[in-house]
Amino acid sequence: MTNLPQNPEHPADAPLILVVDDEAVNRKVLTWALSEAGFRTLPASSGHEARELALAHRPDLVILDILMPGESGFDVCESLQGHPATRDIPVIFLSGLTDTLDKIKGLELGAVDYVTKPFSGAEVVARARIHLRLRQARQALIAQQAARLSTLRQAQQAMLVNPRELPEASFAVRFLTHDAAGGDIYDVFRHSGSIHGYFLADVTGHDLGASLITPALKSLIRQNAGPLYGPAETFATMNGVLRQVLSEGQVVTASYLALNRASGKATLVRAGHPAPVLVRKGGAAEFLEPEGDVLGGFESAHFETLDLRLGRGDRFLLYSDGLVERHGRTHDQARDLLARACEHAAGLPLEDAADHVLSELLPDGEPTHDDVVLLVAEV
Repeated sequence: MTNLPQNPEHPADAPLILVVDDEAVNRKVLTWALSEAGFRTLPASSGHEARELALAHRPDLVILDILMPGESGFDVCESLQGHPATRDIPVIFLSGLTDTLDKIKGLELGAVDYVTKPFSGAEVVARARIHLRLRQARQALIAQQAARLSTLRQAQQAMLVNPRELPEASFAVRFLTHDAAGGDIYDVFRHSGSIHGYFLADVTGHDLGASLITPALKSLIRQNAGPLYGPAETFATMNGVLRQVLSEGQVVTASYLALNRASGKATLVRAGHPAPVLVRKGGAAEFLEPEGDVLGGFESAHFETLDLRLGRGDRFLLYSDGLVERHGRTHDQARDLLARACEHAAGLPLEDAADHVLSELLPDGEPTHDDVVLLVAEV
């Protein structure tokens, strides 16, 4: 493997440029011109060597000849673009091919520029500088946006209720985020006397717009839940508000259960959300499936309520679709797996039960492609 050049005149953080050409004269001219301009260079004489060096050293820019024995520059560019470790490295083609179709092919493969031979070293240096500046600007923008989203996610997390803050609600929760800021949210709150509300929602999309809606959902559920309104009326009011504020095509799925811990009476309402699970003490798991339209999707949305009588030791589970939806897993398979996990966890302390269900549905730390929220509560 070729080692990085150790030129004392070039600092270690100087941009590194991979120069790929099967002709030694061209490599020497290019590396000399780029080195004189203050860049570190890494020469390669073939497509195979170029790919190996690109993976090993992650250059900041690749200057790539097209017509080479074996792998052509087109092949190398396509390979670099197809690998996650190298797809963001800008490629400048350098070739004797002057036909417009060749230039278009190179750019469509992902190259950022195309220089024809015979070339001027000064022109190549100038173009390299432009594309390195563009790459640095893009990286800075990405870092800035990531920092903002991280701040937003921290703000979202700070809004979430910790079970220790409301021990009388007797619940455990697990929240795994896929993006820096996502569209899932839960809330647990006391809205009157011994009645607690358990709420879980998912805003469609995984962008900044979805994450900005989640604080509003927490405010809406708390404003509209209480002794003056039943759960279905709460959702009807929220639907009217969300119809005014959601972007076109954006909707919210949600489940809300109001539990009177003194009487054991509970009422569930659901808005297009995965069916909550009820595990009665010593009994089997059952899915609770009152019908309900998504929030924000229809002007006259309909929400059924399901009234329950719960006893001491009964548990219910609210969750987002990220917990059950996996590639290769059917809907019925997901429900069976979730039901068994809930039944096996029934005798465990709440925190351990939440961990058990999560490990059964997401084995071996399987990566998620969506936010995952899991809320387990006990009467």
